[in-house]
Amino acid sequence: MGKRILLIQGHPDPNRRHFGYALSAAYAEGARRSGHEVTEIDVASTDFPLIRTAEEFFDGEPPSSIAECQQSISQAQHVVFFYPLWLGDMPALLKGFLEQLFRPHFCGQKVKLGLFSHLLRGKSARVVVTMGMPAFVYRLFYRSHSLRSFERNILGLVGFGPVRHTIIGGIEQGGTRRQSCRLRKMERLGQRAR
Repeated sequence: MGKRILLIQGHPDPNRRHFGYALSAAYAEGARRSGHEVTEIDVASTDFPLIRTAEEFFDGEPPSSIAECQQSISQAQHVVFFYPLWLGDMPALLKGFLEQLFRPHFCGQKVKLGLFSHLLRGKSARVVVTMGMPAFVYRLFYRSHSLRSFERNILGLVGFGPVRHTIIGGIEQGGTRRQSCRLRKMERLGQRAR
């Protein structure tokens, strides 16, 4: 029996010419071919305001577009995030989307000592990050700092586990053969729902 997989495309440009869209399409194709149920959220096409105050974050009601995305996450067993590295981190639009999405009433109630209960426990995740620099530079020199923070301080905090990642560097370099290899790798990950 297949898994329910949710793909979240975090590129802020809705123009599907970016390689991240091809990666998510390859993952979806592999997953569907293996009998998994796939739904998708395109952050660039989702209408939502930015949160500007703590009161709004803790006590405000999410807009209907975000409530629908929360429903999709609730139903998913595995969630895959795709985004490009911009200024060393995820794009601002994706960060704003996550702030709307992972409100305390949805993903974790505050308990003693400032810790959260993990209301999204039991869901696995993968983070796929594309970047212009070589992946080894991001891993060794920058120590994958923003990716590790996302995995541990956001996804881990709300209960996702295990959380795996794929870093695809040198996105502007390499020819068609290299890009085809990357797409096949995504397709295989989709087939295994990993």
